[in-house]
Amino acid sequence: MPSNQRRGYAYKTSRNPYSRPPRQQRSNKPKHGQYIDPAKFVKVAQPVAQDEYVPKHQFADFVVDKRLKENIAIKGFVTPTPIQDQTIELGLEGKDVIGIANTGTGKTAAFLVPILNRLMTDRSAKALIVAPTRELAQQIEMERRALSKNGGVYGALLIGGSSYGPQLRDLRSNPNVVVGTPGRIKDHIEQRSLDLSRYSIVVLDEVDRMLDMGFVNDVKTLLSQLAPKRQSFYFSATMDTRVSALIATFSPEAVTVSVKQGDTSSNVHQDIVPYADKNSKMEGLHNLLIEPIVKKSIVFESTQRGVERLERDLRDRGFDVTAIHGGKTQGQRKRALDMFKENKVSIMIATDVAARGIDVADVSHVINYGLPQTYEDYTHRIGRAGRAGKIGYALTFVER
Repeated sequence: MPSNQRRGYAYKTSRNPYSRPPRQQRSNKPKHGQYIDPAKFVKVAQPVAQDEYVPKHQFADFVVDKRLKENIAIKGFVTPTPIQDQTIELGLEGKDVIGIANTGTGKTAAFLVPILNRLMTDRSAKALIVAPTRELAQQIEMERRALSKNGGVYGALLIGGSSYGPQLRDLRSNPNVVVGTPGRIKDHIEQRSLDLSRYSIVVLDEVDRMLDMGFVNDVKTLLSQLAPKRQSFYFSATMDTRVSALIATFSPEAVTVSVKQGDTSSNVHQDIVPYADKNSKMEGLHNLLIEPIVKKSIVFESTQRGVERLERDLRDRGFDVTAIHGGKTQGQRKRALDMFKENKVSIMIATDVAARGIDVADVSHVINYGLPQTYEDYTHRIGRAGRAGKIGYALTFVER
């Protein structure tokens, strides 16, 4: 058992022995990434005290289409979260909205409820919902289907890694709502299979991540091709100069709703797992994964080959695991994510593609078996734990 396990992850340690790493630790640098001081991987969780929020509404109070209200009830939604409570009201009034909130706070329903109400009551309305990753787009589409059941709303999911055939078929059916990723949406525009000029509602979900991933020009292209008179929703965990400049250009009168309380990483205990060689590293991971406290974990590796090798090694040791990386087909990625979400397996091995699109509320541990390329990648990874106000754990393997 690794020493950090015996002492309970060392989260009570007041002095970090890696604050000045010895010479041999300079190898702790990804092949094509930046050096990250191991001291940055050690931090005690400091949850921000949550002010008690008294909602102005219950879901039953919102004046929406009867079919939508029934679907909301079937989903079990009763009391809205703060972002839902404030955003739905503004959205139903037709205002442009900027939503700033932590992950896992119910942002999807916050924009879907007013949008679907509009689509159900105005047959000429069309909505475009843009997400940074395939997985997030799929999750939004699943939620959209559930909330719009029997409401006469038809959709198309446009994501990479999937065949164009079904997407073209859905677009020919003149959908009310399109959900997709920037690159694939742009492909359809260039192929003239999608005309955005009639789309009068747009959502940019996790817009900060879209810009981080290099989609800024694609996003500007999409926004410029929408109907001039439109309603816009922008959701982001951060509001930096790039995001604010984009919104100021396209929606200067947008109303901001900010309910963010601290960073997601504030809810995550962070520590290192030292190892001497490949064998001790694998033994350390094995011993970590059998600890009772590790309920549900994402294990990050740096490369697709590393993910597949680790998946094989853990299965040989008797662990039930699934894996996800960019080299898998979209069907394979979806099946892997569904198995993890539905608790058919409690361990998922992933490359960084998973850090930017997985919304699973009950992940207890993020384990960085392979070092992240950048510190920004690290923060995205560990944000998969400690969601929705829960305490999570992030452990990073560091060579001695």
